[in-house]
Amino acid sequence: MGRAVFFLLVGLGMALMPGFAGPGHASDMTPVVAEIPAVEDGLYHVDGLRTQVVFSVSCLNVSRYHGMFSDVSGTLQLDSGHPERSHVTLRLPVQSLTTTSGSVAEVLSGKDWLDVRKYPNAEFVSTQIVPDGPSQARVAGRLTLHGVTRPVLLRVHFVGAGTNPLDQAYTVGFEARGTIQRSAFGLRAALPAVGDDVKLNLTGVFEKGPSETE
Repeated sequence: MGRAVFFLLVGLGMALMPGFAGPGHASDMTPVVAEIPAVEDGLYHVDGLRTQVVFSVSCLNVSRYHGMFSDVSGTLQLDSGHPERSHVTLRLPVQSLTTTSGSVAEVLSGKDWLDVRKYPNAEFVSTQIVPDGPSQARVAGRLTLHGVTRPVLLRVHFVGAGTNPLDQAYTVGFEARGTIQRSAFGLRAALPAVGDDVKLNLTGVFEKGPSETE
């Protein structure tokens, strides 16, 4: 059952792949209860085109404001037989921030908020992976944001795995959710009108290169 359990843990989550259904495909966020086919071990690289980090934060206690980061890079070292040995590292260019308003994105990127010129990247490095069912896991790690590093816990769900018919790359995908307190990273502007708790929803796709495919 080691290979089955792997799915839930490996990732950091993330990846919804529209129109793609390879071996081991799971539907939406519904936990998989059947036996899961084996997935390929080895080194994977983030597919930056399909990997996204969406955040939301309370605004004046009447709504939640959403934004997104893209152009994520990083690696996933996958060991399906011993999931606890798997490891993931993600690097996120903070200047990739987008919202529904260019002026809001500009403010959030400025010195009073994310200060992207001084702190251009955020980084997540996993430290522990704990299975939580056949297709889910808790992934603990350290998040560096705004020059501050703090522990973070993500709840990860395996989405699917298989060969991408477009580029023939073997691919695995995950989704992950978590919450951070922005004040813990020195981001205290506009508190409490803008909430302290920031919800994160990550969609992550990882590909093997041709030389890495088993």
